[in-house]
Amino acid sequence: MSQAIWRLIPPIAAPGAVQMAIDTWLLNQHQHHGHPPALRFYTWHPAAISLGASQRRQRPQHWQNLVWQGRSVDLVQRPTGGRGVLHQGDLTYSLVTSQMAGSRDQAYRFLCQFLIAGWADLGVSLSFGQPSRDYSRSHNCFALATSADLVDAQGHKVIGSAQLRRGAHLLQHGSMGLTTNGTLWQQVFQTAAPPETEAQRAVRQGLTVAQIIASLTQAAAGWFDCQPIAQPLTPGEWATIHRLAQKNGPECQSTGPSAVFEG
Repeated sequence: MSQAIWRLIPPIAAPGAVQMAIDTWLLNQHQHHGHPPALRFYTWHPAAISLGASQRRQRPQHWQNLVWQGRSVDLVQRPTGGRGVLHQGDLTYSLVTSQMAGSRDQAYRFLCQFLIAGWADLGVSLSFGQPSRDYSRSHNCFALATSADLVDAQGHKVIGSAQLRRGAHLLQHGSMGLTTNGTLWQQVFQTAAPPETEAQRAVRQGLTVAQIIASLTQAAAGWFDCQPIAQPLTPGEWATIHRLAQKNGPECQSTGPSAVFEG
């Protein structure tokens, strides 16, 4: 049997509203228009805080006036659940797929295996965190780990993930903190930055973003038994995505019946 073809979208650095519009558009296309499963990695420029669906009206007031390197820190609504994530010095992954059997937790555990395998090939051992009742009380996604998150051998949270499911179709994306600035972190969350993770240490010692993306892409191909084919967004696709981003601004919400899951 031939391998399934997945669309691999080359890395994009863009404002958060655009990145969320791309993720939402990919899910729409996969659900309604026969678009293949998709995988991509991206960064946020300028710095932003993404808000989980449950944070629409529950966020610190001072987040409205944050400035970093002379530019306002964007507030962007994710189409998925979870708490606030600071996107500065991080790498975000996103995948869109379908026909996922089992519960929410089973889907997380299945989909996150490629992250575990890819980071293991880079010398960083990751495992799933433990559920915490205190998670929903915090504005900070990385303050605590859940059973959907990946932690290093010291228990430090490395990857926080979140899902949006529409029936059999699913979007999962998540942030990998690599070179987060401690001063900005303290301004945002009004607490000291968490201890350095094994992933951050590896980056400080010379591991590059390109190497991380290559390892995770190879791991995805093996775990999902797929063939990722690099295909940049076309000018026509970009035009549609920009219209979606402009229409929704920081609140690139999905439409139609859906279930939002926190990670």
